[in-house]
Amino acid sequence: MSIADPLHGGYMQRALELARGAWGQTHPNPMVGAVIVEDGQIVAEGWHHAAGQPHAEVEAMRALGRKPNDGATLYVTLEPCSTCGCTGACTSAILDAGIRKVVVGAVDPNPEHAGQGLDILRAAGVDVVAGVLAQACTDLNLIFNHWIVAQRTLVATKMALTLDGKFAAASGHSQWVTGELARADVMRWRRYFPAIAVGANTVLRDDPNLTSRIDDTIWCPRRFVFDRSLKTLQSSQMPKLYTDPYKGRTTVLCGAGAEVGLRGKLSAQGVAIWELPEVGGHLDWEAFLQRCADEGLCGVYVETGPTLASSILERRLADYAFIYQAPKFMSDCATPGIGTERDTQTMRDALKLGDVRHEIFGEDILTRGKLL
Repeated sequence: MSIADPLHGGYMQRALELARGAWGQTHPNPMVGAVIVEDGQIVAEGWHHAAGQPHAEVEAMRALGRKPNDGATLYVTLEPCSTCGCTGACTSAILDAGIRKVVVGAVDPNPEHAGQGLDILRAAGVDVVAGVLAQACTDLNLIFNHWIVAQRTLVATKMALTLDGKFAAASGHSQWVTGELARADVMRWRRYFPAIAVGANTVLRDDPNLTSRIDDTIWCPRRFVFDRSLKTLQSSQMPKLYTDPYKGRTTVLCGAGAEVGLRGKLSAQGVAIWELPEVGGHLDWEAFLQRCADEGLCGVYVETGPTLASSILERRLADYAFIYQAPKFMSDCATPGIGTERDTQTMRDALKLGDVRHEIFGEDILTRGKLL
């Protein structure tokens, strides 16, 4: 087989579908899927279910339950690992099984290991083809790729905007900017990330749940509220984030000046508090990310309103952006949008996205990509 073989894409697409079966469940490991093909038929499938459990290649070989036939091909979405971690090197398992053809989607993003697994297999006489559906296979693991290369938590900002860049009406009314299909996709990405964050204004305005609700199943990530002065506790009604069944997964981020009495209210509810230093009138983002990394939170999905979005973008604190845009105009200068401090004189001053992907959800469009 060669990379031009039209069947490669179909088999790799199935491996991708399998990998997505563990959507958001493998952190800090990547999602990986694998299939074994004999005589043009898929005879075994496997995927990585969770950190510490067998890798996709091993799962597929176990599912086969026997030695692969001569001429069997293994398709795997990510380069087989070549180092012995919790579960052993997949390159060794492949060689021990006698598989002589391996087709790979994405290369290992870790600069210390990239291509090493492929080299080991080729040196042992295995026919290796790499780069099949590479973009899709790489995109599958946005969080892992950033975590392993940058060695820090991936910060992704999510915005829902009108065509003229507005988050809400002048009154603050924002339900809903986008339609049902776009909001369902947000639920999917909430499930992908191990943590989600919002600003105090969003809590006060929308009283959100910040859970992922898919097919009547509710999953709650770690939830963070940026509330420097604890103003979310100064209203008559306590937010749902501090009272619902998942309140133990909520952490409020405040400054040193936050009132002791208000902190006590949170503690009484079983809500955690992280006091962060302040820089330029803002909570120290680097201190927040360090705390996240210390707790193994490799990605944070930040659902922003205009204040938090402007702060994050203007200070270049985000690594990735999800921008859902509805075919609506507010055409009202009093409505909240992005940007309060930047002085842009030319298009060269614009913030840009790279590795851009577009998806359509009903009438709405999602544009997502890396912030450059």
